[in-house]
Amino acid sequence: MEILFKSRKMQKRMNSEAELVREYGKENARIIMRRMVVLHAAACLADVPQRPPDRCHPLSGKRKGQYAVDTKHPYRIIIEPANNPIPLLEDGSTDTRSVTSIRILEVKDYH
Repeated sequence: MEILFKSRKMQKRMNSEAELVREYGKENARIIMRRMVVLHAAACLADVPQRPPDRCHPLSGKRKGQYAVDTKHPYRIIIEPANNPIPLLEDGSTDTRSVTSIRILEVKDYH
């Protein structure tokens, strides 16, 4: 799957172990790096495991259309489909089997 980033700063952080450790701590940095391997290996968003430990799940409310991937509690990697246009099913939900490009927005506790 193609991975894009919200900003150059986020791209630099997510592609550097030292930056991840500095920003999120050693344990969470290791988990984030593992999740990035899973995201890179997935052919589409539907291929990212929906069960723990990755637990990719859709968000709701003001984050509708975004997804979260678990890291060390309470942090999540927040992503959104980056296909243009975003593939939708008849019911208006995202067709995760057709999402082949994502954008990493942030890593945070959104609760």
